[in-house]
Amino acid sequence: MSDDFKRLAAERAAEDVKPGMKLGIGTGSTAEHFVRALGARVRAGLDVVGVPTSERTRELAEAEGIKLATLEELPELDLTIDGADEIDPALTLVKGGGGALLREKIVAAASKSMIVIADESKLVDTLGAFPLPIEVNPFGLGATIKAVEACFARNGLQGKLVLRGGSDHPFVTDGGHYILDAHLGRIADASRLANDLVAIPGVVEHGLFLGLAAKAYVAGKQGVTTVEPAR
Repeated sequence: MSDDFKRLAAERAAEDVKPGMKLGIGTGSTAEHFVRALGARVRAGLDVVGVPTSERTRELAEAEGIKLATLEELPELDLTIDGADEIDPALTLVKGGGGALLREKIVAAASKSMIVIADESKLVDTLGAFPLPIEVNPFGLGATIKAVEACFARNGLQGKLVLRGGSDHPFVTDGGHYILDAHLGRIADASRLANDLVAIPGVVEHGLFLGLAAKAYVAGKQGVTTVEPAR
């Protein structure tokens, strides 16, 4: 059912796309449903241009016949539509399970608005059950890991820090970086943690998305619900 819910949320978001829009197109299983829904509208005559957040998304969008560009060509976008791994009541997100968090955040920040699409299992009261992805430079990895662990200690957090893919075959992002997955369990102060992580020289970006999502379409047994940030 989860995949059906993802598809329903993606199809609802595709309805918000208007002719002439410049779109950021996300990465991941839910975003792939959106690409297919958008492709169907494009083949029916919708004129839009998209900026993909990963090579996988680019390949799928091209196969769907969606016109694409880069942020060099279109530095300001109208809308980004993307999935999330966790969504809290303030619409703070954990993203990066698919390994594209840096490009996803760059594209979302270049957009006037961001819509999140998800199934209801992604809604949480407090972030942290899903491992927090942290994109890091391969150079100085050992020192970066120690600095990240010290950052967690200062924030009162405990948990295992795992190199995605392992040391023998580490996962490499489209940007040539590694990802550390932090199994924290609960993140009480996402804003403080976000600020502390980006201050570490070896950290390229983290999967906490704060203040970027305007609303979310969340699908479940009762259909698709619109979720807006709690005030």
